Amino acid sequence: RAGPDPSPGTPATPEGMALAYGSLVLMALLPIFFGALRSVSCAKSKNSSEMPETITSRDAARFPIVASCTLLGLYLFFKIFSQEYINLLLSMYFFVLGILALSHTISPMMNRFFPANFPNKQYQLLFTQGSGESKEEIVNYEFDTKDLVCLALSSVVGVWYLLRKHWIANNLFGLAFSLNGVELLHLNNVSTGCILLGGLFIYDVFWVFGTNVMVTVAKSFEAPIKLVFPQDLLEKGLEADNFAMLGLGDIVIPGIFIALLLRFDISLKKNTHTYFYTSFVAYIFGLGLTIFIMHIFKHAQPALLYLVPACIGFPLLVALAKGEVTEMFSYESSAEILPHTPRLTHFPTVSGSPASLADSMQQKLSCPRRRRQQSPSAM
Repeated sequence: RAGPDPSPGTPATPEGMALAYGSLVLMALLPIFFGALRSVSCAKSKNSSEMPETITSRDAARFPIVASCTLLGLYLFFKIFSQEYINLLLSMYFFVLGILALSHTISPMMNRFFPANFPNKQYQLLFTQGSGESKEEIVNYEFDTKDLVCLALSSVVGVWYLLRKHWIANNLFGLAFSLNGVELLHLNNVSTGCILLGGLFIYDVFWVFGTNVMVTVAKSFEAPIKLVFPQDLLEKGLEADNFAMLGLGDIVIPGIFIALLLRFDISLKKNTHTYFYTSFVAYIFGLGLTIFIMHIFKHAQPALLYLVPACIGFPLLVALAKGEVTEMFSYESSAEILPHTPRLTHFPTVSGSPASLADSMQQKLSCPRRRRQQSPSAM
């Protein structure tokens, strides 16, 4: 959902609105661009423990239903129980997830700042269940000293968010969730992407225009599941309180489709990124159209209403013009990763962890007797 804060403070000036929505667009583009690039490295990994989650057509068809049930469940929780206690529980939940996601995001960048002679020791935290032949790994957390440094830095942001709920801390977590989602969630083919985007197109339109459920949840939910930017920043500085917002789903869902098109570009071996850039421009167009319509009608808009037709339509027109529609729809992303790409049997959080944590947690996929770590959904 894109729109103003349901409880705005200082009235927005034209300059403040332009700054806010321009910043939201830029913040949305960063995790899509860099997440797509990192998804290519993730897909090319030869280590089975580094394989991404792959979304199949069956998963894509179920996703809007699961998302609707989750949204309705949150709405009922906020209606029945005290909003204060629910948000306290959610704050602790996202505090942990945010630290892991931010740590995983900054880990590649931080590695450049460590000197060559840095004493990097290896550690392992292992929890098992049972004994002998029936022993199963519950958690196998391998990390090193560099990971601890990244976790420490991310924890500072986490404490800042937990204590102040400041919009900058919220955005750092939101950007980390978005980038990890685009990087680690892979669509297996374009048809699956169309099913997923089409289903969530209907989901977004229905829950924004058909009911007050999404607006109520967005107003009550205190968690970094959206990017925000103050429209009164010029007047009140960092203490501004009149926010424009963009939901993380409006970044991650189109983002994983754009990342798929980048991998398709690379599979063509033409040294061009035509479909990636086309879909990237389409996303900018769709998000800009969302903001324009919202400004005209003064009402929050379901961003996927404009993003989905743009992100699917523009690349499809290019494929028609180049005569590559068959190649586009026959491309299988999973075939270029490993023969036994894991199937997404649950809907994970849009989050991340230190690289070594991701590695170790995914190692269970390659062992038939090991149970896969499940994570509750944050979407």
